[in-house]
Amino acid sequence: MFRTHTCGELRISHAGQTITLAGWVQRTRKMGGMTFVDIRDRYGITQLVFNQDTNTILWESANKLGREFVIQVSGEVAERSNKNANINTGDIELLVTVLTVLNESKTPPFTIEDNTDGGDDIRMKYRYLDLRRNAVRHNLELRHAMAFETRRYLDKMNFLEVETPVLIGSTPEGARDFVVPSRMNPGEFYALPQSPQLFKQLLMVSGFDRYFQIVKCFRDEDLRADRQPEFTQIDCEMSFVTQEDVLQIFEGMVKHLFKYVKNIDFVESFPRMTWADAMKYYGSDKPDIRFDMKFVELKEEVSGHNFVVFDSVPYVAGICATGCAGYTRKQIDTLTDFVKRPQVGAKGLVYIRCEADGTFKSSVDKFYSNDDLKIIADKCNAIPGDLILILAGEIRKTQKALNELRLEIGEALGLRDKNVFAPLWVIDFPLFEYDEETQRYYAMHHPFTSPMLEDLPLLETNKGEVRSNAYDMVVNGVELGGGSIRIHDSKLQNEMFKHLGFTPEKAEAQFGFLMSAFQYGAPPHGGLAFGLDRFVSLFAGLDSIRDCIAFPKNNSGRDVMMDAPSVIDQSQLDELNLIIDIKE
Repeated sequence: MFRTHTCGELRISHAGQTITLAGWVQRTRKMGGMTFVDIRDRYGITQLVFNQDTNTILWESANKLGREFVIQVSGEVAERSNKNANINTGDIELLVTVLTVLNESKTPPFTIEDNTDGGDDIRMKYRYLDLRRNAVRHNLELRHAMAFETRRYLDKMNFLEVETPVLIGSTPEGARDFVVPSRMNPGEFYALPQSPQLFKQLLMVSGFDRYFQIVKCFRDEDLRADRQPEFTQIDCEMSFVTQEDVLQIFEGMVKHLFKYVKNIDFVESFPRMTWADAMKYYGSDKPDIRFDMKFVELKEEVSGHNFVVFDSVPYVAGICATGCAGYTRKQIDTLTDFVKRPQVGAKGLVYIRCEADGTFKSSVDKFYSNDDLKIIADKCNAIPGDLILILAGEIRKTQKALNELRLEIGEALGLRDKNVFAPLWVIDFPLFEYDEETQRYYAMHHPFTSPMLEDLPLLETNKGEVRSNAYDMVVNGVELGGGSIRIHDSKLQNEMFKHLGFTPEKAEAQFGFLMSAFQYGAPPHGGLAFGLDRFVSLFAGLDSIRDCIAFPKNNSGRDVMMDAPSVIDQSQLDELNLIIDIKE
């Protein structure tokens, strides 16, 4: 065998034993007639000792070792005189008697260390080297543990893991599909699934009342820190359940993972917040509730003082930053520049300082007296030492900007500690959202989401007020997952298609198989899906899901290691009956 032990396994109890290790050279240190080599594998590091006085030839061979050489060594385990408390094997070293170079290595393009000198692009190009780093490997070990424990939990809850197809028909009612040409069916295409939504509903019709799958999904959408073109879902569905049943089962799963992975006990039930309240108080459907700083609507209090910025808009709201009255003008100007960024979208920022003597200093003193400012401060529950920050404009746009400002202030004040977790269920989402560009309603989640039954009369009179039987799991401002109770009645599903602008022919062409299945006794059902990548990155304290995926794409959707996507041979295009015509 190549090794009797791993490089992270040896302890003082192994002293005196003759063992064999295999791994990569982490570093070499030459000290006179002694050479020390650290050998590394997935499990840890062991210090090797080569002594010129004991074996000159072996010592000379050790001096020729380069970083990342693959070696095999045998020798006797000995207690170290200068112990290293920073590694698990720090009490021992290996006195090498046999050295075999299994494979030499070129000098790596960056250091294989926790704090590497490699930038993102070069690390992605040589991802197989980046994966040797402890920090990256730990993320994948965490991912494994979470996936394994998820399966164990769901198995105990009588869920069956069922694989669903990867080559499916296109259903372009969400993000863009990735499409795959069919050689055997010229001119026709498969799509890669954005989720197994239709198949898991069909499994409910089939009587598999509890399904799950840890599954790859694909969406051709613009990328950001929490998006990749291919990502992994913990996808789940249940029959004969209400919303409460689903929330209880999967709140239990989230609590189980927190306990198993982070040793955090959540004893109380997770709080629940309606979508309307989330938008009203936080300006986001995924609010970070680790800290307070709720929005306070101020339109009534600020109107009628000849300040056109407030008088001419439908929405004025502020947040109270506790203890921040000492912010300098330069700091406030920095915040003003922040809210004016295109990705934030505000036109300006109004501030009110609550001074220690009970007076107020603001950027609108010309329009508001001290008494006027006190009314605003009282509405915000502000006390001396606080800083009130106010934005104004269109409702949704201003709420979004105020949310970004709230998070920026929370970060600056140290209120967004990655070691503190605040789970939350957001419920009662709108069923529809209106798109100004196309002048029509779209499903906020997907066309199979059930409306709240008490809101059914509004389908004909006020679509925008219809609530869906949908829910999201949010932790620290990150949407970890979401789902809904589904429509299981064919008549209601057809009505939903009608309100989404589907003709009967289009609905039949895209979803006829599902509607046909529903006519054979579809049970009430619902479910949800968690983003495994987001879940892992949250637990790992990462800023991007890319760092917990073994071989991710960059922000342009490219695999820079394999140089994909790439041009394919003309012979392949001919086989697929495809002609490439790139539009200018």
